[in-house]
Amino acid sequence: MPGRALGAGSRHLGARGLASAGIGLAAASYWTFMSPYSQLLGPFPYRSWTTERVVALTFDDGPNEPYTSQIADILGSSGVHATFFAVGACLERHPEPARRLARDGHVLGSHGYSHRLGRCVGRDVLRDEVSRAEAAFRRQLGLRPVLFRPPWLLRTPGLFAVAHERSLQLVSGEFAHACEVLQPSPERIARRAVAKARPGSVLIFHDGAEAKGGDRSATVAAVELVIAELSARAYGFTTVDRLLGVDPYR
Repeated sequence: MPGRALGAGSRHLGARGLASAGIGLAAASYWTFMSPYSQLLGPFPYRSWTTERVVALTFDDGPNEPYTSQIADILGSSGVHATFFAVGACLERHPEPARRLARDGHVLGSHGYSHRLGRCVGRDVLRDEVSRAEAAFRRQLGLRPVLFRPPWLLRTPGLFAVAHERSLQLVSGEFAHACEVLQPSPERIARRAVAKARPGSVLIFHDGAEAKGGDRSATVAAVELVIAELSARAYGFTTVDRLLGVDPYR
């Protein structure tokens, strides 16, 4: 009986050890390949280390109407310039909002063409994603962006190789709210975004949902709250290219 009990206990400890190892491996993989902060694979700036009280508001996954235009209205009325990482397929679906952003002085960066997970891994596939996105920017805006933010912030050694080939500046950031894509209340999104803001912050919001569109009304309302609160705290606003000291286009 004691031997049987000991064997069962060993099996239990072994299963727990495997589970712990699996959790550890998953956490390490997330940190390496998807964390906003990890620099293990190469430079992936998530902020600038300036002492100036400025932040960069950024928006992913658009254009997505009417929300991209609503955000543009808020930014315009506040005199704020932001950075929009546009999906090539969405840019072709909604070119006029993107043209308005460019006219209004906002900066547009690339977020790939399709925002599909299977198109974010292999070097050849990544090269094609970047090329198709650049073609969409040229057709619709006459621009070739330098700034590139990979979908889901997913990076691999192949991404850094392609970025080097195409002279792209990779950009990370900090999510304004971990669940912003699920659209909690504007107050919750804004409260968390303001708490994260510090000199040189790059805050990530979403004016779209991958390449599928989706309701972003909570984000729209949150952006207005964030601008008002950060302005009251004597923060200014800038674009990512200025924060990082790079040219936005070639």
